Amino acid sequence: MAHISTAATGAEHAHSDTQHNRNFWSLTVGSIGVVYGDIGTSPLYAFKEAIGAAHERGLVGREPVIGILSLILWALLLIVTLKYVLILLKADNKGEGGTFALMVLGQSVAKGSAPLLLMLGIAGVSFFYGDAIITPAMSVLSALEGLELVAPSLGKAVMPAAFVILFLLFFMQSRGTAKISAFFGPITIIWFLAMAIGGVVRLMDDPTVLWAFNPLYGIHFATSHGLIGLTTMGFVFLAVTGAEALYADLGHFGRKPIQAAWLWLVLPSLALNYLGQGAMVLTDPSTLKDPFYKLYPSWALIPMVILATLATVIASQAVITGAFSLTRQAVQLGLLPRLAIKHTSESVAGQIYLPRVNWMLFCGVTAVVLLFGSSSKLAAAYGVSVTAAMVIDSLMAFFVIWKYWKWPLWKAALTIVPLAIIEQIFLTANLLKVLEGGWFPIIIAFTIGLIMLTWVKGSRLLAKETRKNEADLDWLIRKLEAKPPHRVPGTAVFLTSDPDAAPNSLMHNLKHNRVLHERNIILSIKVAGSPRVANSERITVEKISDGFIRVTCMFGFMESPSIPRVLTLCRKKDLNIEMAGTSFFLSRRSLRPTAKSEMHRWQEQLFILLAGSAQDATTYFQIPTDRVVEVGTQVAV
Repeated sequence: MAHISTAATGAEHAHSDTQHNRNFWSLTVGSIGVVYGDIGTSPLYAFKEAIGAAHERGLVGREPVIGILSLILWALLLIVTLKYVLILLKADNKGEGGTFALMVLGQSVAKGSAPLLLMLGIAGVSFFYGDAIITPAMSVLSALEGLELVAPSLGKAVMPAAFVILFLLFFMQSRGTAKISAFFGPITIIWFLAMAIGGVVRLMDDPTVLWAFNPLYGIHFATSHGLIGLTTMGFVFLAVTGAEALYADLGHFGRKPIQAAWLWLVLPSLALNYLGQGAMVLTDPSTLKDPFYKLYPSWALIPMVILATLATVIASQAVITGAFSLTRQAVQLGLLPRLAIKHTSESVAGQIYLPRVNWMLFCGVTAVVLLFGSSSKLAAAYGVSVTAAMVIDSLMAFFVIWKYWKWPLWKAALTIVPLAIIEQIFLTANLLKVLEGGWFPIIIAFTIGLIMLTWVKGSRLLAKETRKNEADLDWLIRKLEAKPPHRVPGTAVFLTSDPDAAPNSLMHNLKHNRVLHERNIILSIKVAGSPRVANSERITVEKISDGFIRVTCMFGFMESPSIPRVLTLCRKKDLNIEMAGTSFFLSRRSLRPTAKSEMHRWQEQLFILLAGSAQDATTYFQIPTDRVVEVGTQVAV
């Protein structure tokens, strides 16, 4: 993994806050569409699955309804409002949030715990990929199942319609979402208002459901019914799926817009809708099968199904975009091999498309729909990945609050431990559903985690083997000055990960061609511990000798490296490099297994397979192919 360091300055925070304050209302509307798309579709299935699970196990009447409503409301208040909205949104890495931002922030101040934080970061992201596969399937199926209420015969159309919508969703990713996303916020606002109105109307049927705000009802329900109560809590947690998006999208919208959207629209709308569903079920138990759509009169069913479908597509879009962003960060941090990244917007840096990730997600979503077939069957699998990711976030947040914020240990523990215990209870409840479908996200997370750990270990061993054959750059320059080789006109750029060592491509060029260019640039591209790096701080230029210059370039872990961009910035440092007169020398390493490897044979084969699937450096760094000279070397790992 690349060496990373981080240091946030007050000036950068002030600038970020000023930008967010200036566009407060537009950012607030945007955050409603992107940040809250996932959690905003939870009323479609959360209360329905929780109360249904209680009824299946013989718990009927008023007690389970009030108890489940109380658990849902307090999960929203404690986990989402307290943990994410009020605490974690302040734990930013130069304005950015998310699992990797939290991991890097923790590593910067807890050096001794860096390996543990790396493991937690890998685990958290691995579970997110399970969420990214399940969310589109769960959301779209739950929305389309409302067609059965319009006409029972339409139930047969749910699966085909889901496949069509999901295919179109993933197919459109390559075209970018910049234009479409402008409508996300307004559509989602209409969705939240429709949920609030439906809830308020039905709340009048039985206002006593407001007693659910008393946490004692939820605690009593969860503790007095043993295993049944714990199992039901697993479905209750579906109400807070998507909460991690609050933190992950911090850099796009800013803390204040996200907080305002939650406190003034999203939370009240969700609470009113859940309370309305509860009041309706108490008044008319026959609505138990589909309490969300039953909130609305028959004439409003088709509009609500259409609106729900749009809302679920938006929720799916948000999680797919999140998967693209996290994958790019993983590549930059050295946790995955290089993958093709296409920018779908000239003005918005975050609008990216990863073809391989996109279609792997589509295959996973399709498999989930075929395997489970309905939102009710899929509900058992949904909570595991989300609860596991939240528990991991809490553990890493503890390090940040304790070490980075410099809180006393007792204060940090008092803040995080109670929340972590609540999330651990929810995780335990979800793990009870492993055989019913919870195994799926666990397998996904295990597979992704194994790939990342293999890549990290293999990359470390590869770097170790490569260094054995590298010479010290200063030593090589002294030898060349003492006995100069034949010089040829032009500039040669040698890419290397170690700026102090002579690149293999340089050594092979000297060995086989026996020539040296008039100007030789040793170029290293490093990953900073911050999401982005200011252009003024990106490039450092050091003249080593008359013929050699060392250039080090820093990119943030949320940025895509670009050689043309590097050359443009070099000109500002009085280093003029014309692409037409420059040759780029790259080392292409061919890996082969060895009996002396420090990895297991299967892991060794997996690493070689991953390395072979990586995008070539020429394309990844955006170097013109006609300016590249590749030098092949064999390395045993």
